[in-house]
Amino acid sequence: MSALTGYFYLNNPLQYLVLLLRDNTMIQNHREFLGHPKGLFLLFSSELWERFSFYALRAVLILYVTDLTINGGLGWDKADALRLYGIYTGLIYITPLIGGWLADNICGQRKAIIYGAVLMASGQFILSLPNGFLPVSANIGLYIGLAFLICGNGLFKPNISTMVGDLYDPADTRRDSAFTIFYMGINIGSFLAGITAGFVSTQYSFKAAFAAAGIGMLIALFLQLFLSKRYLKNIGLQPDVKTVSVKQSGNTKLNAAEICHLKVIFILGLFSIIFWAGFEQAGGLINLYTAEHTDRSIGNYIIPTAFFQSLNPLFIIFLAPLFAWFWIKPGRKELHFVSKFVFALLFLGIGFLFMIGAVLQAEADPTGKASALWLVGMYLFHTIAELLLSPTGLSVVSRLAPVRYLSLMMGIWFGFSALANFIAGLIGSLVDEFGAAAIFSGLSAAALIAAGLLWKISKKLIKWAET
Repeated sequence: MSALTGYFYLNNPLQYLVLLLRDNTMIQNHREFLGHPKGLFLLFSSELWERFSFYALRAVLILYVTDLTINGGLGWDKADALRLYGIYTGLIYITPLIGGWLADNICGQRKAIIYGAVLMASGQFILSLPNGFLPVSANIGLYIGLAFLICGNGLFKPNISTMVGDLYDPADTRRDSAFTIFYMGINIGSFLAGITAGFVSTQYSFKAAFAAAGIGMLIALFLQLFLSKRYLKNIGLQPDVKTVSVKQSGNTKLNAAEICHLKVIFILGLFSIIFWAGFEQAGGLINLYTAEHTDRSIGNYIIPTAFFQSLNPLFIIFLAPLFAWFWIKPGRKELHFVSKFVFALLFLGIGFLFMIGAVLQAEADPTGKASALWLVGMYLFHTIAELLLSPTGLSVVSRLAPVRYLSLMMGIWFGFSALANFIAGLIGSLVDEFGAAAIFSGLSAAALIAAGLLWKISKKLIKWAET
């Protein structure tokens, strides 16, 4: 499995249907734990701590940039901070394409992971330095730290998932189970990140939270440096170059059926932009709204804002197995993938109705605060929507894209997500101009209208997909 394909195979807890571009020569590892090679649990642990590092930063980044208190924030206005957040998360989706190519063609997956871990740990510790420590302004230090994180993510993210697949023969029935275990590691790391970042940032400082994220990245680096030789053997050591010439790949001209399939992918990609532009408000605008207008008190205890970032992975941990059981229950007809997209957009729109309720309550309450239960409801519906759309999108591309263009189409698919993140930042940055109620209402309306429009054209898309 190539590094690029491995990246797209990731983040799919229900189905792992990405086509294999070629057969692998399996490096046998007879030492097993719970029926799987021990190397899986090394990769599981490494990814857990990498995701801990990533989501710890995500939980407090927007709070740090806008903070005006002694916690050491930069005091940016919300609009600039949310635009920065959109650019950062958008680039996070682009750089794995470059990192996957570098691993496939130049350095191999193992070295790419090591280099990526070093860059990400460096980025976190740069962010954790006191303002004024570096011979540059605090804003420039922020840009440098984020640049290290973006580049490191590009090297680390696609390649560790590739090695999970390389532990197994293509025909090994344990492969899906392995990626399910791996995916749970992602969400455990995400859950712990929100709790840890919230506690450390409120008890100490944002800088301490970045340092904690850096320590998490160092743990991932340590695991790879000292245990990969023992448990991964030769997996990922050499570049996995596969140059397919026109002669080898056959006629590159698209036939009528392939054109129809690509139409489906591109149309669903446009709807996915609407989805992710709304969903990714969680780390930006919704995070700010949680800090400023949510009653986070339980008695005398104030729940840290970042704790709410753990609700999404917590819901995924509980809901993903239920979804998996629901879809595979004997005798149950599975929803068509277009219907799953429709319901995902529907649930996204419903989720924002909770945020509209929160705004209305906050405006009516003398304290200017809304109940935290609104947030819980929003995260629940958005998590259900994510479980409907995210794995389905990967499955659609893997099934409908011409095999000779699979990596390209996967890159384009994640390009839609990158564009959505840029748009999410721009939308959030309009909050001071239009108000939170207008933003949440607009996002809800856009999602619900998109759901209706997609349902309207669903028969045409299904016909094209089955061509």
